[in-house]
Amino acid sequence: MHLHDGMKMLIFFHQDPLYMDLFILRHGKAGKSSGGPDDAARALTREGKDEIKRVAQWMKAKNFRFDVIATSPLQRALKTATIVASVLGQKDILAVWNELAPGGDPDTVCYTASLQGTNAVVLIVGHEPALSILISKIICGDVSASIVISKGGLAKIRNYSFETHPSGELQWLLTPKQMLEMR
Repeated sequence: MHLHDGMKMLIFFHQDPLYMDLFILRHGKAGKSSGGPDDAARALTREGKDEIKRVAQWMKAKNFRFDVIATSPLQRALKTATIVASVLGQKDILAVWNELAPGGDPDTVCYTASLQGTNAVVLIVGHEPALSILISKIICGDVSASIVISKGGLAKIRNYSFETHPSGELQWLLTPKQMLEMR
C-alpha cells in the first residue's frame, strides 16, 4: 500500500472473541438429602460412583481431553470430578471453584470459565438447579429455558464466549443411559 502526502495509515487489530467448548456434568447419584448443614458432606452412592466411572470411560473412549476440570467443593461433586479426572489421566488439572457450590453466582462461573484461555476445553461439575440456570443464561441470556440435567448427565456448549455477556450454543445434553448406549 502506498501512502500519499503525509497520510498516516492507522491499523486496528481486531481481536477475535474467545470461543471455547464448555462441558457441564452433574454429579452422580448421592445419599438422601436431609436439607441440613451436613448436605455438603453427602457422598456418592456405590451406584453413583459406578455410573460416573462408566460415564468417564465413555468420555475416554470418545477422546475427551480438558484443559481444566472445575468442580464444586461439595463432596458429591468433588468425588464425581475426581473419578472423571482419574479415568482420563488428568488429575493435575482438577480445580475447585467455590462459585460452583449451591447458591453460587452463575455470572461468576461464566466469567471464571472465560479466563481459561482461547480455545480452552472446560468441564464444569456441579449441582442442580444451578447447572440448568447456567446453561439457560449462556444459551438464552436469561433463565427462561426449561432444562434439567439428570444425575451424571453431560451437556456440551460449543462456541462459548464471554465478551459482554455469556453466550454459546447447546450442542447436546445427554443422560448417562444415552451416553452408555452410544458405544
